[in-house]
Amino acid sequence: MHSENPPLPLGYSALPPGTIANVVTCLDMRAPPTLSETSGPPDMTLVRWTDVALNTYRDLYRAVGEDWMWVSRLLMSDDALRSKLNEPGREIYAACKHGRPAGLLELDFSNQGECELVFFGLVPEAIGKGAGRWLMNQALAKAWEKPITRLWLHTCHFDHPAAIDFYRRSGFTPYATFVEVTEDPRLTGKMRRDAARHVPLIETRPG
Repeated sequence: MHSENPPLPLGYSALPPGTIANVVTCLDMRAPPTLSETSGPPDMTLVRWTDVALNTYRDLYRAVGEDWMWVSRLLMSDDALRSKLNEPGREIYAACKHGRPAGLLELDFSNQGECELVFFGLVPEAIGKGAGRWLMNQALAKAWEKPITRLWLHTCHFDHPAAIDFYRRSGFTPYATFVEVTEDPRLTGKMRRDAARHVPLIETRPG
């Protein structure tokens, strides 16, 4: 991940009205870790999605990520999203519980020699039951079965409070920090107004 903007100065920086800022942490690993044995929750399977219907993808993306402010794919038009999902080197998987999607895993091998873990997460009712470790093991195995020398991801402070520790225990090491400023999707109608309650919703005040 790179930024074309200059580093922020020390001290407080004001945000434009209607925007939010999140602290993004990049992590990577340069060799495959030793995977712990786990069978995962009963009736949990990993299904690769090829030529997935856009509404099916968006529904899972929203179910997994709305409370963590995942918004990038919700901003895309149908054509842009379809093009993104069908890019060469992109692999999309659904973790299914009793046949119903309960988690999202997306890998991007488009840069030679490396893989980005683009999206990784579970629906709220699947968190805390061992599915996360199982899904991460699936992600690591699928990434490192390809001829890569680096696996990386980015997360942000809007994510689950245990996310960075989970990634560290999975073998990732933090290496860079960014600040991302975006429009608040709850104010633009792209996300429920009551989503991500841990992120304050600040209305624009007249005058």
